[in-house]
Amino acid sequence: MTYLKFIQYIYLIFAGFFFYDASVKYQEGRPLNDILLSVVIALVAIGMFFFRRHFQNKYQNRK
Repeated sequence: MTYLKFIQYIYLIFAGFFFYDASVKYQEGRPLNDILLSVVIALVAIGMFFFRRHFQNKYQNRK
């Protein structure tokens, strides 16, 4: 179960990638819909990081 501690950080890697993707799309002058989709996915990934972290800590404190 120790690998679950590290999986939550993958969400931060995805968030960084999608923020980078949004900045590249912005520099290319792509439509706003494409840029916003990347930003929304990055924000969801950050939310999932905190969601998983909250329940990870909750589970560890229960033991």
